[in-house]
Amino acid sequence: MQNKAVQANLLMLLAAAIWGFAFVAQRVGMETMGPHWFNSIRFLIGAVALTPVVIWISRRQAKMHTDIPQVPFKTLLLGGCAAGLLLFVGATFQQVGLQYTTAGKAGFITGMYIFFVPLIGLFFGMRTGFGTWIGAIIALYGLFLLSITDDFTLSKGDTLQLICAVAFAGHVLTIGYLSRRMDTVKLSLIQFVVAGLLAMVLALYLEQLTWAMVVDTAIPLLFAGVMSTGIAYTLQTVAQQHAHASHAAITLSSEGVFAVIGGWLLLNEVLPAQGLLGCGLILTGMLLSQLMPRLRWPKRLFAN
Repeated sequence: MQNKAVQANLLMLLAAAIWGFAFVAQRVGMETMGPHWFNSIRFLIGAVALTPVVIWISRRQAKMHTDIPQVPFKTLLLGGCAAGLLLFVGATFQQVGLQYTTAGKAGFITGMYIFFVPLIGLFFGMRTGFGTWIGAIIALYGLFLLSITDDFTLSKGDTLQLICAVAFAGHVLTIGYLSRRMDTVKLSLIQFVVAGLLAMVLALYLEQLTWAMVVDTAIPLLFAGVMSTGIAYTLQTVAQQHAHASHAAITLSSEGVFAVIGGWLLLNEVLPAQGLLGCGLILTGMLLSQLMPRLRWPKRLFAN
């Protein structure tokens, strides 16, 4: 069991690395393609990449007579549409925001969904620990150092990334609710198709579309579609079968670190000392929001 837990953590770390470096691919893609057209093709590529996995898992479950949630297709479709809509909103703000901020900053700010999840959950009667509030305060101060300009305003790109983080928090809560009631992999496939089609509608309405754009953006599209959407999601799904949810959230939130590393290595992005301190505080807040609710005061401190 311990070996499976170690393997799960390694798989999730790999998924986080792929997602982090995907911010670089997404930013590079903006040089030759509009954000909505990029998102549309990215999610549709991810759906195509995930389809063989869905078929393989379905056949394997049938042979092993595995008990999986059985719901009518209409219910599965509705769930996929709800998740796909939130995924589309989050990805849209993220991709548009990448035009106005760095890949590293975008990765860290997006990762703040880690504590937005329990905060939003309060409105639905979900309890959260005291450590979540401490982590939120620390991370918000880190966001201030990372994103606030000299005239005390949040930059346009950072604001869009913050909205993206809230949308992704809603997406995580939705998936958490639906995944206990239906096949998660099939649900994900539907949400990718829905998000891709919605992004295509915006692209057709707002952007000029040519096949040359797709050719010129082939490498970023393939990385974001196959690696980030298809492979990384599969790694996360397999790994979380053997990992506690809070531990998974901590490991996956490291995508912000990899986004900064990717931006530095591939895009020559450099953060000032204040920005690096902000990144550190955001990461600290993420960790505390997950770890501190599990800590208990030693009883000896209260002994007479």
